[in-house]
Amino acid sequence: MKVALFVPCYVDAFFPEVGIATLELLERLGCEVDFPLDQTCCGQPMANSGCHPDAAATEALFAKNFAGYDYIVGPSGSCTHHVRDQFTAIEQTPEVQQVRRNTYELVEFIHDVLKVREFPWAEFPHKVGLHIGCATLRGLREASTSEIVEAPFNKPRQLLSAVKGLEFVEPRRADECCGFGGTFSVFEEPVSAKMGYDKVNDHHQAGAAYIVTPDMSCAMHQRGCAERQGLPLKFIHIAQVLNGARV
Repeated sequence: MKVALFVPCYVDAFFPEVGIATLELLERLGCEVDFPLDQTCCGQPMANSGCHPDAAATEALFAKNFAGYDYIVGPSGSCTHHVRDQFTAIEQTPEVQQVRRNTYELVEFIHDVLKVREFPWAEFPHKVGLHIGCATLRGLREASTSEIVEAPFNKPRQLLSAVKGLEFVEPRRADECCGFGGTFSVFEEPVSAKMGYDKVNDHHQAGAAYIVTPDMSCAMHQRGCAERQGLPLKFIHIAQVLNGARV
């Protein structure tokens, strides 16, 4: 199994520990992992801003870097969603289509491909609120949503349920958007901030000490909102928890 690690640009710049935890976790689970050194952005920011043609160069480089791998795995639902569903600024050659099909977000790769359900080394003795970003939730369908009548399921929660000592708390509006939305938080700052304040207050009132998420872009936004309100919330990526982090 040839697995390539895709580390999104914002993770590389702001949360390198998440990329390291993802690599270590994949290796713990028996994967042989490569890290293409020429990788950069996947093109999502340009596409999300309506400048889709401007994403062509980054999409072409992504396709070149990750061609030939059985799986491309990254700790970001929004970037994975872009590659799988919006990666159309370049010609859709068979190689490009294969890269798109083979790109997975970390949780779905562990849950759906590796089918791992136990993490005996992991222990996280804290009260946890789970946040799944909108692209991961509604784009990749990693959990059921309140607006669709369907049998409930939640892949991140199922994996975290195997972690010793971890206790879930239940916010009132668990699957409501936190307001980040990539460039939405720049162009619609007041709306984005209010949504973020509502989200972190919901988790705080439920008793969360940590918010665990597969989406550090949302966590970055929420952490700023929590700090501005003086809330003692901490934020951590699910890869770090599953890899054995305890603080």
